[in-house]
Amino acid sequence: MAGDGNLADVPHLRLGVNIDHAATLRNARGGRHPDPVRVARAAIAAGADGITAHLREDRRHIRDEDIARLKADIAVPLNLEMAATEEMLGIALRTMPHAACLVPERREERTTEGGLDAAGLRHEIAPVVAELKRAGIVVALFIAPEPGQIEAAAGIGAPAIEIHTGTWCDAVAAGDAGLATDEWRRIRAGALRAAGLGLEVHAGHGLDFATAEQIATVAGIVELNIGHFLLGEAVLVGLPGAVQAMRAAMDRGRARAGS
Repeated sequence: MAGDGNLADVPHLRLGVNIDHAATLRNARGGRHPDPVRVARAAIAAGADGITAHLREDRRHIRDEDIARLKADIAVPLNLEMAATEEMLGIALRTMPHAACLVPERREERTTEGGLDAAGLRHEIAPVVAELKRAGIVVALFIAPEPGQIEAAAGIGAPAIEIHTGTWCDAVAAGDAGLATDEWRRIRAGALRAAGLGLEVHAGHGLDFATAEQIATVAGIVELNIGHFLLGEAVLVGLPGAVQAMRAAMDRGRARAGS
């Protein structure tokens, strides 16, 4: 599949490893094992460019002390996924992660379902974005690749977006070629539109080796955040092997980005 640009102009594709489900495993039994900070260090040693962690309202996996320890102990950027609430804003301003990605959150969902409604929630989101930016935290909005949402993100003043890739990944996994093709076109068009508005473009949700390799061909995307799949693969091959295999898949795709 053809890429989107000249290889010389294609930026390095960063890999952010989401460690939420290491904490899920720990919390299933209680105690301290596996330690999310130790998992983060292993991911970094294997090639992760950053670590992502979602501090949920119900603390179902990552906990406040995990965020504090990650910020203190890892040497790569920490990306805090968070709802746009006063509580989470206060935690972010105290902890000062490198980046914060604002995501939708509902207590009853198993994982983040769909993108943030940046257009409909503009007045609620904008003050949170402004506060984080004033503190020097890089802000991204986790949104669907829809023109209205992308334009809303730019209007709010967020410097980055993360494109929700879950619908595309689910269609690929289900063998729904028509939906997969439609969603792939939306992702590519959305990334191009966002880059044209001056936004940094990230992507994530549901990515595996094959879909990560494909999305790496989109030159305008500069970061992928991947968690559940990598932790699942780690059960079979170990976390270093899983991260290295993902890095290799992304590099193969990026090498085709200028073709």
